[in-house]
Amino acid sequence: MRSLLPSLLLLVLLFTGCDKPIETSPSLDEDTQAWWETTTVLSSDAMEGRDTGSPGYARAAAVVAERFAAAGLEPLGENGTYFQEVPMEEVAITQATFTVGGRELRFLHDIQTSPSSATELVDAPIIYCGYCDSTSTSLVKDKLVICHGTRREELPSNSDRIKNMSEAGALGIIFIADPGFTIEPPRWPFAYSRSVRLSGGDPPSPSTFPTFGINAGSDALDKLIEGSGQNAKELIDLGSQGKPLPVFEVPDRLSASFTLASRTLQSSNILARLPGTDPSLADQAIVLTAHLDGYGYGTAVDGDSLYNGTLDDAAYVALLIQLAEKQAGKGFARPLIFAIVTGEEKGLLGSRYLMQHLPVLKESIAANINLDQLRPLFPLEILTVHALDETTLGDDAAAVAASMQIKVQNDPEPERNLIRRSDQWVFIEAGIPAINFVFGFAPGSESERIYRQWYREGYHTPKDDLEQKINWEAAAKFNRFFYGLVEKVADGETKPAWKAGSKLRADNP
Repeated sequence: MRSLLPSLLLLVLLFTGCDKPIETSPSLDEDTQAWWETTTVLSSDAMEGRDTGSPGYARAAAVVAERFAAAGLEPLGENGTYFQEVPMEEVAITQATFTVGGRELRFLHDIQTSPSSATELVDAPIIYCGYCDSTSTSLVKDKLVICHGTRREELPSNSDRIKNMSEAGALGIIFIADPGFTIEPPRWPFAYSRSVRLSGGDPPSPSTFPTFGINAGSDALDKLIEGSGQNAKELIDLGSQGKPLPVFEVPDRLSASFTLASRTLQSSNILARLPGTDPSLADQAIVLTAHLDGYGYGTAVDGDSLYNGTLDDAAYVALLIQLAEKQAGKGFARPLIFAIVTGEEKGLLGSRYLMQHLPVLKESIAANINLDQLRPLFPLEILTVHALDETTLGDDAAAVAASMQIKVQNDPEPERNLIRRSDQWVFIEAGIPAINFVFGFAPGSESERIYRQWYREGYHTPKDDLEQKINWEAAAKFNRFFYGLVEKVADGETKPAWKAGSKLRADNP
């Protein structure tokens, strides 16, 4: 097990680990200032983006463990430590070339794929089939099919397109990212192309039907279909609107080759406990989760290749640290388990491993409150609450929010599937009531504009760093909401529970 980070190094990180001094509102309260100082440590360049299994992640994990220890939390990891090692296996594409008629498609800029689709050389003819519905299958056998990935209810889903084309004998699909899906537009360039899984499980089967993705910009599509007589920009504009698209052969073949590399790695969950004060509630622990991992180094954007992951999710690991330090060993009626998990960005791997190797009985866990997907970039007037109507946690969240003049709502954009994209989903799958939050906004408002811009330019990019503009009042308001919610749930008279008829409850009585 790794040793804890010396306090001297922590001070060095705090005062020299960032390129620029901490800039906050001069009227900011001490608690929020302290939260941001911890965020600054965890997402500084010294942590190198905290990629799962990296030295930077290990440094950040050591900081978290030391702060938990100083706050008086009990270690809940392995062998009396705060660490639970999570073994993983990775396959990465280290090099890839794509050419069409001698024209190069830049990997991770124009086109991307996963290692499961990159197990063999590709050399195949291409056909464009619009939305790839069941009526466009007669000419696709033994070809790569270009499909516009439009997300509209009246058109096939991507899984439908894969089914249609694979059953018709296509070799694979090249999906065009849909710029018309403005709720969460495609992000280019990608950081990298790799897959990570927990060790010990069944190895993934190599894909017999590879899928590739190309940039929604017309330049990438133009390289693919040059010589076909079709206009790439017009096709993308039509596809974004869901209008009729043609079917046509592409004169050139796509050739691709890949270099793959495999490795084993391990990365730590950091686990700690604040004991409860009521012995009769000792078997009703509330688990607080946030993920520490980020993306590390990746494709440069505007010359910056470090993906610091300040709001995703260093800031909310910092908030759990801040809660622990505020309590200073003073417990609530129910015990709290602090679980800072790894590998969230790789498929919720840390939380899945935790659920498989719980340090306490599963039956002794009453609920999970997860912190992720939070963007304090505009006033906090509306809070989207995942699983709002599914458990009594939603009632608690609504009550605390109402006392702070915050409106709560169900997810207005369920097509993004956000509820399944962070660690609360692992608890929900296990039958444990869980909740997560997203800053909400009124349609057409300035808040929506800021939110959409962040998803276009900041999400999973190097721009999610300490230099982005934070709305300090909103950040402080959410932190107060979180403290209030934890207190209400942990000191509540009744145990958190699923509501009758919940659609998410695992056994759904």
